[in-house]
Amino acid sequence: MLVTYNTYRLNRLYELFKEIDVTTLVVSGNPRPGSRTLKLAVAVGEALSETPVTVIDAGEIGAGLLTPGDEATAAAVEALLEASLLVVATPTYKGSYTGVLKVLLDNLQANALAGKTAVPVLTAGVQPQADAAAGHLTALLTELGATLGPTVTATEAELGDIPAIAARAAAAAASPGA
Repeated sequence: MLVTYNTYRLNRLYELFKEIDVTTLVVSGNPRPGSRTLKLAVAVGEALSETPVTVIDAGEIGAGLLTPGDEATAAAVEALLEASLLVVATPTYKGSYTGVLKVLLDNLQANALAGKTAVPVLTAGVQPQADAAAGHLTALLTELGATLGPTVTATEAELGDIPAIAARAAAAAASPGA
């Protein structure tokens, strides 16, 4: 039953991606679907965008990320290529971004994100972990050609107030260089 439900959700996800004109795309690299990282990323995306956000929850795609020809993965890659603003979020795993996020982004060609702004969003137990992971994620996004927006980090202690973190991101985006 779980497999059928997940297959239905992935097929639905694929259909949605095909039909939506993506401008702002939120990507959650948490392997656990519906995570706090996803909730934070959506809040940041909504705070930064004047248009509705579209969401890719890599945890929802799951093993499809490793399956050649997977429709949900192809739709996610297409959405990444069509978006102009990316909010790319990940929890900190072993001092870096998650493998699920890496596998998704490995589907992109060199400079595939050229002309797009990417806002890295990282969650971690403590600030030094978030800062270390931010360095890795910003390097990856830059390697793919993205222009970086403000990096947003949040520790476990801060995740209880997601609206405040999103407001902080919006303020940072409104005053670049400050």
